[in-house]
Amino acid sequence: QLQLVESGGGLVQSGESLRLSCAASGFTLNDYAIGWFRQAPGKEREGVACINNVGSSTNYADSVKGRFTISRDSTKNTVFLQMNSLKTEDTAVYYCASSPIYSGSLRAAYGYTSWGPGTQVTVSS
Repeated sequence: QLQLVESGGGLVQSGESLRLSCAASGFTLNDYAIGWFRQAPGKEREGVACINNVGSSTNYADSVKGRFTISRDSTKNTVFLQMNSLKTEDTAVYYCASSPIYSGSLRAAYGYTSWGPGTQVTVSS
């Protein structure tokens, strides 16, 4: 069974940075496209960024372009989300998800079949 685990969340102040990690167990992450999603209280889950299996193609939500960077390290079987210039509106639970096919989609229901439990990111003003 595919298992994903997020880490790296925490409490930071506005303008600071965090790096989230998405690690896999039981399978090779390199075979999958990975998406990062987030869900704030009272809001729907939204796509943040995604990357294809070799790291050559990425896509970002408009709200994070220029601030967030998704990348992957095949040697560590891990995908990262570097988040800079964090804003209070970035506060949410962040999830990573895997898909066997890369479409560039940030729609949570589109092909992402395995999900991690999430990690909390809180940005204070």
